[in-house]
Amino acid sequence: MNARGGRGSGLQGVIASLALALIGPAAQAAAGAAPACDYLLQSMAAQPRGAVLLASYPGERSGPLDQAAFSYDNAVAAIALVACGQVAQADRIGDALLLALDHDRHWHDGRLRNGYMGGPVTAAPLRLAGWWDRKSQRWLEDGYQAGTDSGNMAWAMLALLTLQGAGADRRYLDGAVRLARWLEGTLDTRGAGGFIGGYLGNDPVPQRQRWKSIEHNTDLAAAFAWLGRVTGDAHWQLRADGAAAFVDAMWSAGCGCFAVGTAEDGQTLNPLLALDAQVWPLLALPGMVQKHPQVLQTIDARLRFDGGYTYSGGGRGLWVEGSAQAAVLLQLLQRPAQARALRAVIETQRTGNGGYYASGTPTTSTGFMLATDPSAPRLYFHLEHLGAAAWAALAQQGYNPFTGGRSLPP
Repeated sequence: MNARGGRGSGLQGVIASLALALIGPAAQAAAGAAPACDYLLQSMAAQPRGAVLLASYPGERSGPLDQAAFSYDNAVAAIALVACGQVAQADRIGDALLLALDHDRHWHDGRLRNGYMGGPVTAAPLRLAGWWDRKSQRWLEDGYQAGTDSGNMAWAMLALLTLQGAGADRRYLDGAVRLARWLEGTLDTRGAGGFIGGYLGNDPVPQRQRWKSIEHNTDLAAAFAWLGRVTGDAHWQLRADGAAAFVDAMWSAGCGCFAVGTAEDGQTLNPLLALDAQVWPLLALPGMVQKHPQVLQTIDARLRFDGGYTYSGGGRGLWVEGSAQAAVLLQLLQRPAQARALRAVIETQRTGNGGYYASGTPTTSTGFMLATDPSAPRLYFHLEHLGAAAWAALAQQGYNPFTGGRSLPP
């Protein structure tokens, strides 16, 4: 049941009250002004003290999503907690990412995985979420969660750099550098250059993904440029320039939009119109708003759905997370009425305990197929979702995760 605007009750309400009592008046004001901040605080307060990764779909109790804590969702949640004024809580996720770097069961080369088992994180090798398959009578793990997307690693970098900027803790900067060094191994020279998708499948020999994504390269351009500014090392700006050049090459004047990336050959464009592929370059890369203002007209004409936005031209359904991303952009473009209207739509997609649904409809199609099963479409479901809540918090705070502040790139 969709409790519109619900703040939760019972145990969740007690947890929220305790959390707010611990975090001080300034943070209470921020949380009170932003219900998504309140929800994130509830989620953190429900966990034992110390380093933690939050489950991406906390209501799921079976299958691949049961207890799965995706690195991307947790990275965005950490940034959102900083935006909410909760640096100490964000540090707990950052500490978990650093422990994951140091305590993988197989990899020791500076990579993270796409997902882990949610919950407290210690110095023991991190477990991956999995499930018991009755048909085969064995324990299974999802090949995507076990793998490593370059864009997800860029988001981990952005989270660590945000934490470093908020608390000046050198550990987070060192972690970002380790990730950046691993990511250099995904650099590609084919076509417009840029960086490949990453790796899919379990250790010891995951499959190298040779396709390239504008979303990943946007993330990388922002993360590398930020790292270059903080370290003063021009090498990272060169890497940022390479990723940004790939993003530029994905522009289609006829469409008034960006292609989502390339096929496995690294050159053939995938012309699918996807929302994040349009919004993120404008949020992340200097000059993109001035260079491609028609993007806003394109997404309004082709991706509007039920007062918000759908994921892509490949399917219909309200995508809550993406609608929040567009709300952040509109707020930073000084279009407060439009941003406010989107936030109002997002607030209709609350769960009974104050969370946010991934999709406002039973399913929202992405237009992509599952990497682990090319015969099945990749969908967002009407499920409580950490990523949607984190982006809702960013929208409510008007905070740009690509810049670590309330502004577009200069």
